[in-house]
Amino acid sequence: MTKLNVSDARKEFAETINKVAYGKERVVIEKFGKDIVAVVPIADLKLLEEMEDHLDLEAMRKAIADPKNKKPIPWDKVRKDFGI
Repeated sequence: MTKLNVSDARKEFAETINKVAYGKERVVIEKFGKDIVAVVPIADLKLLEEMEDHLDLEAMRKAIADPKNKKPIPWDKVRKDFGI
């Protein structure tokens, strides 16, 4: 994994993007010696999102199976709580 400070990442932006997109490298960008962001191939991002979805699904199944959660929640409350 490559590490770049913000200034170098700015100077080498196109090269960095090409390394990530075509070389499948991961690049961590740091500021004042602290990691602040990572640039990863899209395949890595998709895998991370699938993993998050899987964990969310497991948590939902566990919550549904819990007898303490049998009380229905009104749809309007769900929409309000999640901003939809």
